[in-house]
Amino acid sequence: MAGDRTSTTEQEAMRALHDEHAAALWSFAVRLTGGDRQAAEDVVQETLLRAWRSPQSPVFSADQQGSARGWLYTVARRIVIDEWRSRSVRPEKLVSEVPESGIGDGTEQLIQARLFADALGKLSIEHRAVLVEMFYKRATVRETAEKLGIAEGTVKSRTHYALRALKLALAEMGAL
Repeated sequence: MAGDRTSTTEQEAMRALHDEHAAALWSFAVRLTGGDRQAAEDVVQETLLRAWRSPQSPVFSADQQGSARGWLYTVARRIVIDEWRSRSVRPEKLVSEVPESGIGDGTEQLIQARLFADALGKLSIEHRAVLVEMFYKRATVRETAEKLGIAEGTVKSRTHYALRALKLALAEMGAL
């Protein structure tokens, strides 16, 4: 069984594997997990464990050293995909501490709403009108075009540029 292997040679091989690939694999896993450093560490650990359990992988073949990192990246990507799929079926995630209660005095929401309103006020009239119709009033592109008297394509492009301008305004205000 793979779990019974503990020879010095195998330990040295795993140590060398870790030393050579762990840092790059961790950076790759951080990007795959959307910046979740803890999840990236878990992905790296699971990837290296799977490499150890798969002696036929290119990781331990001297003639296939170039493909070792590619194999590790493929395994890491599959681990992240499997985790994402399992979360979509089972959206719960176990945590070590109970999260803070969502009950509050609403101050944070009020501040966020005020920042958003201020940022919206910095946009041009055309951009603001499109965003109000599309996101506040939940109008479709066609409905927004009819209401504002512009083409549907114009609604789409204004929405795109309005969202970029809104993001920039929020960033300038320190809200992002």
